[in-house]
Amino acid sequence: MKKLIRNTFFEGERPLFATNNLRLENVKFYPGESALKECNNVEAYKCEFMCKYPFWHDDSALIEDCLFTVYSRAAIWYSKNIRMVNSRVDAPKMFREIDGLYLENVKLSCAGETMWNCRDMKLRHVEARGGDYIFMNGAGIDIDDFYLQGNYSFQDAKNIVVRNARLDSKDAFWKTENATVYDSEINGEYLGWYSKNLKLVNCKISGTQPLCCCTNLVMENCTMAEDCDLCFEYSTLKAVISGSVASVKNPADGSITADCIGEVIIDENCKNPKACKIKTSKETCFAS
Repeated sequence: MKKLIRNTFFEGERPLFATNNLRLENVKFYPGESALKECNNVEAYKCEFMCKYPFWHDDSALIEDCLFTVYSRAAIWYSKNIRMVNSRVDAPKMFREIDGLYLENVKLSCAGETMWNCRDMKLRHVEARGGDYIFMNGAGIDIDDFYLQGNYSFQDAKNIVVRNARLDSKDAFWKTENATVYDSEINGEYLGWYSKNLKLVNCKISGTQPLCCCTNLVMENCTMAEDCDLCFEYSTLKAVISGSVASVKNPADGSITADCIGEVIIDENCKNPKACKIKTSKETCFAS
């Protein structure tokens, strides 16, 4: 049975350190540090956090209808089995070294350097802004209905599935392994460089020089905006593109099928000029 604490406040250092089986309702945490460090089996409902590092080294926390203010930076680190729903996070550097993270109906307004080195993450109906380097070195990421504004997302992450997302993110999916993106829009230059086993299905892509230096890239029924030029340099791929591609440069191997390609550049730096098969069905690409 959980101990209930409601309608009060705490401040200072470690007010509830190593306390287990808690239910917090309408509790405010004023400036201080490590309010709930080393705790197990904690529920926080309609709480407000203005303190640093409130949930560190915790196991099994349910956080519902809560607010993490800008002062609660680095709030949840080195923990496992964390569930957050219907909450707002205005603090940066949220979630590090978490095993088992579930977010639902969560808005992160300052998501820079968030969700680093986390494993087994599931996100549903999440919005993240200012999210530079979000998900770096993550593993086991399952996302549905997601909006991201932030660059360098998913860097060095592995085993990723993204559905129904809009990612306004340059340098997204750099050096990822085993990432699949369905029914999404990805806006930003230099998409997916150095990735392995990146698969894009029914996606809309914009930004210069996408998808270069990829290994085993797969594209199914994707569209590419007019600014997607110099695509696929040194990539091995199987791409089926609906519509036009501005230009393709020195692909390494595989096949590219599109309605038309504005320019195919095979120059002296191409390592194997005939290895990639390029097919088009129309002669003209873009309206003048």
